[in-house]
Amino acid sequence: MYRMTLALLGLLLFSGTAMAGIKVPFGVGERFTYDLYWTVIKAGNATLEVLPGEPIDGHETVHLHAKARTTPFIDTFYKVRNTIDSWADPDMKRAYKYFKSQREGTYEKDALVVFDWDEMKSRRYIKGDLRHELDLDGPYFDPLSILFNFRKHILYKTMRFSGPVTDGKVLVPGEAYVAGKNVIDTPIGEIDCFRVELETKHLSGVFRKSSKAKLVVWFSADDRRIPVKVKSKVAVGSFSMELTGYRPPDKPVASLP
Repeated sequence: MYRMTLALLGLLLFSGTAMAGIKVPFGVGERFTYDLYWTVIKAGNATLEVLPGEPIDGHETVHLHAKARTTPFIDTFYKVRNTIDSWADPDMKRAYKYFKSQREGTYEKDALVVFDWDEMKSRRYIKGDLRHELDLDGPYFDPLSILFNFRKHILYKTMRFSGPVTDGKVLVPGEAYVAGKNVIDTPIGEIDCFRVELETKHLSGVFRKSSKAKLVVWFSADDRRIPVKVKSKVAVGSFSMELTGYRPPDKPVASLP
């Protein structure tokens, strides 16, 4: 069984240029809940929410928080308690800070990535020690804030996307393609969705080791562009993340300048 947050991270690797005048379909108070499945077995659950941010270097931010955990049954084999936090520009123009805490079986690791936009660098720290420093040639996003940057875009069939993403170790050109539309049945009703196929050649772990790896994300075909379902296929099986609940933002969405 590979890491429970793989699908959650995998769906976040693409971006594009925002269109003026469109609505930002996210804000403080928005919350998603998901069930996680390994083949047909429910393996865990995940949440994703938007929280009030803290000022960073004088800049206003929004705080994105995601967590994944295994069920009590799976805990007996491989316990997972992972969290991801991102602080980004409220309009998702760039990221400011990214923190990932992994608790997977006996494996424990905390990684902090800080974006220094004055010096155009990102710095990755493990236990306070600087491990990686990268030169940035423009605005970059971490693997969580890129999802919300993508949600600013109006989707249509055959659209292609490419955008800059980094986890602090490597700079990745995230690539995706809007392949078509499907209706997805969820506990909150049927949702008309765009099916988005992500390029996996830049992803690590089991994606890199599988020649026929596939990662697909379904986003609601309305102005909210909710991530409804994620499904991955690799040599060792399939993994999915399915929406079970959604709470809208506390405040009405605003238009981009």
